[in-house]
Amino acid sequence: MGEVVGYGRVSSQGQSLAVQDEKLKAFGCTRIYAEKKSGRQQDNRPQFQACLEFLRDGDTLVISRLDRMARSVLDLAKIADVLKRKGVTLKVLDQSIDTSTSEGKLMFSLLSIFSEFENDLRSERQADGIAKAKSAGVTFGRKKALTDEQIKRVQFLRNEEKLSVPDIADRFNCGVATIYRSLSATPAVRSS
Repeated sequence: MGEVVGYGRVSSQGQSLAVQDEKLKAFGCTRIYAEKKSGRQQDNRPQFQACLEFLRDGDTLVISRLDRMARSVLDLAKIADVLKRKGVTLKVLDQSIDTSTSEGKLMFSLLSIFSEFENDLRSERQADGIAKAKSAGVTFGRKKALTDEQIKRVQFLRNEEKLSVPDIADRFNCGVATIYRSLSATPAVRSS
């Protein structure tokens, strides 16, 4: 039988972890990770990351409520996937979720389906928005490092003046990769 590990979180320094801590200890958590951090970004919570890293096959992660661990269905699905791959059971005390039971597994399956649906909708909206912007003449990507005239000059300096690529890059105050792209961007300019 694995270890019972708790995780508690409040959003700000002024809030207390005492209630969550009590619940986790009463459930039998032998190790508790806790922090006062916003839950918006999972990567920005060092105690949560340490907790995930510590968990091993057969362990149980206990939290008081789902929103203590994840702020969105997508985030929750990602975390649930990590726990599943590690062989860790999740128990959510206030919402009576237990992934060691059939009902708990069903709940997480449904959450992951909703998450995938949400992701698909977001991708479709993004593709529609990009298509609309392109039809309105909006260009995407980074601004070109060199103008067409500068590209012609780069090609002339390389092909006719035989300057090295690093020398040309220094002249135009750009990287050598930009010069190489410029050399193949348009037909080389020939002197007459």
